[in-house]
Amino acid sequence: MSDIGNQLYQRTQESKNSLFLQGELAQLTYLSYEETVKRINNGQEEEIELSYPVGYRPDKSVIPSTKKDKRDELINRYVYLGENQLPINFIYQLVTILETTLGDLLRIVLKKFPNKIGSKRTIKSSIVLSATSIDEIHEKTIDSVLNEMAYKSPKDYAADFQSLASVNLLECPAFHKYIETKATRDIYIHNNGIANEIYVSKSGTHARVISGQPLPLTNVYFLESFEATLQIIEWLQKQLHDIWHSTVYENYLQRSTSAQQGA
Repeated sequence: MSDIGNQLYQRTQESKNSLFLQGELAQLTYLSYEETVKRINNGQEEEIELSYPVGYRPDKSVIPSTKKDKRDELINRYVYLGENQLPINFIYQLVTILETTLGDLLRIVLKKFPNKIGSKRTIKSSIVLSATSIDEIHEKTIDSVLNEMAYKSPKDYAADFQSLASVNLLECPAFHKYIETKATRDIYIHNNGIANEIYVSKSGTHARVISGQPLPLTNVYFLESFEATLQIIEWLQKQLHDIWHSTVYENYLQRSTSAQQGA
């Protein structure tokens, strides 16, 4: 089983690398925002001129714009960007990384063990007739399974994940925090950041506000969500290793133990 175990571990490692990159980009962007506000505050100008592109011409050249803003107005816009828009955008990235990771892990398992899909699943005849091989039918069937799961609630998704991968995501404490993070993401996409009953129901005890209140998003909240997402992936590494042994993960654990003992 080391083959599939190594594939699963490699995929989780790729996700950890993506997370670390997003974390670094988030903090670099936040530092840039702070430095810009500091520079504006330290300047002498009451009006500040900025030039930036506002469009794109058919000849593939940008449409430039120059605008003068009062110091306080410009600072307020930067504060809104740094303390609201940046955390929102990076929360989107965290959810996307974990959603993609879970789907890819299931794809690896289902390609190795197609019988886990079950014999009762139907597939459109057009897909079968247009396929050039059994492998292509297999891939499209897996796509269908993953697509159906993507529209389910986190708890229903976790139940399906357990039936297919033998791992119960609900046993991971950080996954419940992630459910709230994903619900927050959905609220900012679909309801302008104002919590509703759907958010409260999905988030359960992790709900941060009641229905009708705005959901706060800060850099601290991003860091909390980042840590929870990282914990889920590391938890998955161990759980998957217990089922499908990974020699690569085993070597990593041995190196870590040796390094700690040497310290």
